[in-house]
Amino acid sequence: MTQGNLLEVDWSKIPAPEDDGAANHLTGMTISPVSLRATNDTAVTLSELTGRTVVFGYPRTGEPGKIGLVDDWDMIPGARGCTPQTCSFRDLFAELKAAGAKHVFGLSTQSNAYQTEMAGRLHLPFPVLSDEQLELSDALSLPTMEVADLTMIKRMAMIIDDGKISHVFYPVFPPDRNAGDVLEWLKANPV
Repeated sequence: MTQGNLLEVDWSKIPAPEDDGAANHLTGMTISPVSLRATNDTAVTLSELTGRTVVFGYPRTGEPGKIGLVDDWDMIPGARGCTPQTCSFRDLFAELKAAGAKHVFGLSTQSNAYQTEMAGRLHLPFPVLSDEQLELSDALSLPTMEVADLTMIKRMAMIIDDGKISHVFYPVFPPDRNAGDVLEWLKANPV
C-alpha cells in the first residue's frame, strides 16, 4: 500500500500506544558517550553538550508516494505519526529555543542518508540523528519496537540538561502534540 498524505491523520482511527513502563528508568540517567551522525554532516555526542537539549525519538518517517513498510503500519500502536511529530518540532523550533532549548534533535534508527533527504524535504531547522547501529538505544535501553525485521525507537521525547536526562515524555500520542507538550514543560521548568 502506498503512503498517502503523511501529515493529514485522523487520530481517532489510530490506536494509541500504552505506557509499558519501558522509559521509566530514563529520568535521572546520564547520557552515554555515543557519537551519532547528524543530517548536517556532523557527529553529535549528546553527553558532551552543555545546556538544555531536547531529543525527540520516533520509529520511522515515511516517504510520500512510496510503499509503506508494512500494510498495517497505521494499526501498530505508536507507529503512525513520525512526520507530523517532526513537523510540529519544526513549526515550534523558535519557541522551543526561546523557552531554553539550546539544542533540538530528532532521533531514529533510520540511516543518515534517509534522514538527510527527509530533513531537506521538510525544511527542518534542526539536525536529525541516526542511531542506525542502535548504539544509543542499547546504551540507554530506549523503548524499541520490532517491525519487518527492523528495530525502531518508540515515540518519545527527552529533556537533557548537561548530559543528564531531566524529563521523559512517553508514550507520546497524538504525535503532532508532542512539541507543544515539550514547549509547555520547558516554560514551566526554566533552566
